[in-house]
Amino acid sequence: MVFSSLMFLFRFLPVVLVLYFLAPRKIKNSVLFFASLIFYAWGEPVYVVLMLFSTIVDYTHGRLVYTLKQKNEMKKARLVVASSMVINLALLGFFKYADFIIGNLNLIPGIEIPLLKLALPIGISFYTFQTMSYTVDIYRGDALPQKNIISFGAYVALFPQLIAGPIVQYNTVAEQLEGRKETMDSFAEGVMRFMSGLGKKVLLANNIGLLWDMISARPSGEVPVLLAWLGITAYAFQIYFDFSGYSDMAIGLGKMLGFHFLENFDYPYISRSITEFWRRWHMSLGSWFRSYVYIPLGGNRKGLPMQIRNIAIVWLLTGIWHGASWNFLIWGAYFGVFLILEKLFWLDFLKKHKILSHIYTIVLVWVGWAIFAFDNMAKGAEYLKAMFGLAGAGFVNTETLYLLFSYAVLLLVLLFAATPYPKRLVLKLQAMLAGRKHPRVGMGVQAVLQIAFVAFVFIISTAYLVDATYNPFLYFRF
Repeated sequence: MVFSSLMFLFRFLPVVLVLYFLAPRKIKNSVLFFASLIFYAWGEPVYVVLMLFSTIVDYTHGRLVYTLKQKNEMKKARLVVASSMVINLALLGFFKYADFIIGNLNLIPGIEIPLLKLALPIGISFYTFQTMSYTVDIYRGDALPQKNIISFGAYVALFPQLIAGPIVQYNTVAEQLEGRKETMDSFAEGVMRFMSGLGKKVLLANNIGLLWDMISARPSGEVPVLLAWLGITAYAFQIYFDFSGYSDMAIGLGKMLGFHFLENFDYPYISRSITEFWRRWHMSLGSWFRSYVYIPLGGNRKGLPMQIRNIAIVWLLTGIWHGASWNFLIWGAYFGVFLILEKLFWLDFLKKHKILSHIYTIVLVWVGWAIFAFDNMAKGAEYLKAMFGLAGAGFVNTETLYLLFSYAVLLLVLLFAATPYPKRLVLKLQAMLAGRKHPRVGMGVQAVLQIAFVAFVFIISTAYLVDATYNPFLYFRF
């Protein structure tokens, strides 16, 4: 089940909200835990067992680490943390990477190992990272162990951010698990944020995704340069509005339930360097790798050569985290190289040349998306050739111009929506309404506008979903 589905919007969510707000405070986490298991089991009932296993493993490991620390048995505590890491990574590795490893071993003459052909548990990369952070946070003293296994299960399986993030580190929600407060204002903010994300996903990402699917399906030898760049621009907007839309919906659902998740996107396409881009894109993943990999490796504290090594390790891991395919590893290495080059040579130069640095960033990010988009390495290489005029299809053709003009309005909307300007306009309007001679009238107008926005997005999105044959979930494979 996904957020942008009629089943979720009209059945699952209303029932869960009613049960949650009717439930006494003591059992709200139980309602969330069991509702989240149903949400997950809707598509993959067998893998609920895997999630329950992870929950029990990390719950017991966390309690044991804390007990050993209290006894000052730090060596044993470290071994327990290592045990937690090994179990979690082994599960992730087995289900996500086993066939990738076997497939590559089978390339060696004389080796023929049957593929396991395991279905990838949805969201396993997200909840595995969350459960690992729990044990580490307790060892570091950043959080106390959760005594109630149901509350811990609610953290692991929490349906708002279960399948597509943001990755929630335990120390950021530990107090909220037991002490959160649900208010009407928070609920209203959550509804607005959820609808904003639903609109991003259904109205923007899905529609521009059709253009990408149309162009990427063509033989690369028939794709002129401008059409190839138009296609990868469509993909760049699709993946941004799809993923940030899901993050907005997750944050909005969290607010409805009294949780406050950290932001996951901060207008990444306005960046003027690759360094800045990765501070704005999928911020929860970057924060996780920084906290649990980069800093433990030494970060930037042990000299430049070690810092470069640490960046390289983090980005190879970031690439392979996204999927069991060589293109993801290359994609991670690609960005790792440019992050290192910026740190060594030209980051200061980029800061002084705003227009040039923005063009540089967009071109490199778009090339990165071309690497990311194709599991088939040969097809990806052919598409990159088309982007740089090496496919022999020329620069432009009539089809390119037709598609460019057909999608011009949508592209302009996407371009505008990917900037902070819509939010600034909303804040400016709110300030104007609040500054009226009769503040209550201004508040009333603001409330009417918010209700109109929610109703408009909900009705139009529902209409699209009722009639939709195209509603992909891009982060299914992650």
